[in-house]
Amino acid sequence: MKRKRYTETQILKVLKESEAGRRTGDIVRQYGISEKTLYNWKRKYGGLEASDLRQLKNLEEENRRLKQIVADLTLDNQALTRRVRP
Repeated sequence: MKRKRYTETQILKVLKESEAGRRTGDIVRQYGISEKTLYNWKRKYGGLEASDLRQLKNLEEENRRLKQIVADLTLDNQALTRRVRP
């Protein structure tokens, strides 16, 4: 079975249908997802609007960059302290 990838915008559309009162069984059949996937999406994206989602993605990207900077500086620090010690 081929896995489908949904964008965050598509996920929000599916969740809006769910919030509007559409039956879970109908939604999972139409989009070819499992109920567990739908509930995971609700947990992660429930209550978000498109602008909130953009802000979330920006924060996740900034967090990724900061973690990379910390990792690079930690490696540099370790390399320098090893070189100084005899």
